[in-house]
Amino acid sequence: MDVYIKGKKANLKPSQAIGKGGEADVFEIAGNKAVKVFKQSNHPDYQGLPEEQQMAIARLAVHQTKLQAFPQNLPNRIIKPEQLATDRWGKKILGYTMPLLKGVDSLLKYSDRNFRNVNGISNQVVINIFQNLHETVKQIHAQNVVIGDFNDLNILVLKDEAYLIDADSFQYGQYSCQVFTQRFVDPLLCDPLLSKPELVRSHNPNSDWYAFAVMLMQSLLFVDPYGGVYKPKASQVNSSGKVLPKILHEGRSLHRITVFHPDVKYPKPAIPYGVLPDDLLNYFHRCFIQDQRGEFPNHLLANLHWSKCSGCGIEYARNTCPICRNPLLSMPIIPIQGINITVTQIFQTEGVILQASLQGDRLHWLSYEQGEFKREDGNVILKGDLGSMRVWLHGKSTLVGKQGQVITLGEPNSRLAVDSYRDLPMCDRNSYGRYWLHNGQLMRDGLLGSEYIGDVLINQTQFWVGEHFGFGFYRAGNLQVAFVFDAKGQSLNDNVKLPSWNGELIAANCVFSEKYCWLSLAIQANGTRQDLIYMISATGEVIAESSSHDFQLSNIHGSYAVGNFLLIATDEGIIKLEPQGRKVIKVKDFLNTEPYIDANCQIFASKQGLYAVSDHEILKIVIL
Repeated sequence: MDVYIKGKKANLKPSQAIGKGGEADVFEIAGNKAVKVFKQSNHPDYQGLPEEQQMAIARLAVHQTKLQAFPQNLPNRIIKPEQLATDRWGKKILGYTMPLLKGVDSLLKYSDRNFRNVNGISNQVVINIFQNLHETVKQIHAQNVVIGDFNDLNILVLKDEAYLIDADSFQYGQYSCQVFTQRFVDPLLCDPLLSKPELVRSHNPNSDWYAFAVMLMQSLLFVDPYGGVYKPKASQVNSSGKVLPKILHEGRSLHRITVFHPDVKYPKPAIPYGVLPDDLLNYFHRCFIQDQRGEFPNHLLANLHWSKCSGCGIEYARNTCPICRNPLLSMPIIPIQGINITVTQIFQTEGVILQASLQGDRLHWLSYEQGEFKREDGNVILKGDLGSMRVWLHGKSTLVGKQGQVITLGEPNSRLAVDSYRDLPMCDRNSYGRYWLHNGQLMRDGLLGSEYIGDVLINQTQFWVGEHFGFGFYRAGNLQVAFVFDAKGQSLNDNVKLPSWNGELIAANCVFSEKYCWLSLAIQANGTRQDLIYMISATGEVIAESSSHDFQLSNIHGSYAVGNFLLIATDEGIIKLEPQGRKVIKVKDFLNTEPYIDANCQIFASKQGLYAVSDHEILKIVIL
């Protein structure tokens, strides 16, 4: 599809793509600008989806007049439409240009405990962001504009400033906002008789503030108001004694079943809500249980004062730490004998464990404490503050990636220029050496220097490598390609028939056994998050697949592949997945691991037993 800006054709290439959502593709163009191009009904993402095709036609029809009526007096932190993108004759609006923000992260990441730990982001930084966002929301409402689909993916954070994108969906004048995100939509606007939220009333300023409160809570506690697992002690009945249908997880907001409910199991990786002061907790109760609405009280943010416990390391906004009242005592590294299980603490830190890797049946790790980055042998490899970087462990060496470079700390000391994906340097390693992307080429260490493996799409490709083979994919505009490659070879097979998906890719991860890899994807489409798993052979055949509709998967980074099965860490303990036919199913629960495992753990299987790596400790688990 040809797109014209100010009468000139914009030659948009897949390599320019910087964003892909359910309704549009975004490309970088000259002049530090971006262009958002709405998907038309014939877009490949809508193939075989007649309802989506009709919605695309309807959206584009509305934008023909809505964009031209966009309010011009909104605050500067709104990424507003600038020039209209049209067809060749300038008659049909296909999208618009806007300022391009670089070096930003979505607000979603600030509710990810691992992201916060690795980057050293404190709760006070989060509060600064929300105070900034609070002022912006007030200014928007002052212009009789409603955000509508207010969610953590359409807020981009730069330092402590919050910028709102997807402004074309704002509600103003005669134009209502028809889209919503399940986790953030106000249940007062939804049909209470349905099994999950469906918008039946128009967004309003109160619903914006409701979404604001949801995002604040999940950014402080790493759980949203309706997180956790709801396990009612008995079947629910109505006044006539009739057994009511089971309440689905996604429908809990319609019944106000929050994490404060006695029948909800609070997630282990979440911060206990007792760290918050009573006035903020009371507000959350009134908002999410008693349906209180209105502008979020700014004094609840301004009056927060954070301290960090010298014992458990948790930040709290009370007079004393509610979790513990004594300094952390070193736990004895002795076996704990349970039912058919032995657990031994291998390592503990008052800082944070940044990375762990099993290499040659030996566990390696990198921790950060009091300004020092330390390997498992206690060797200090680097000093300084935590910051935005990627880390890989390569034997005794440590690879550090940042701003398009990967530096090897150790022997041999070297520096690589690499391509990035969403500002993340693309590199990996195994026992044979390093693998990286440079100028759209997949490279590896060879006997005489770097060796070429194959071509990929520059700055759009993610890849991973195991001991025997690697896997990667790129997705931009109308293009989606997946590939595998031999770890020792110099070619790649880009004919992997990975099923296409519609929506925004939130996260991806891949783990390997000898013959298979397991690709995990987190997608948000039509306001709903979905987790997908694909089992792929070394030859590129998609063996089996499944989704989060089949089992709960909250941590796509906490899995480990062995043979033809996958182990995943959950709050209920470790679970085992296997292929049956073309489907991935859960075949076993290791319930005796539940006391020692949570959904935020990373697990590894060795000859000595299972290793469970959390933020602050490493356990070895032997199942007898």
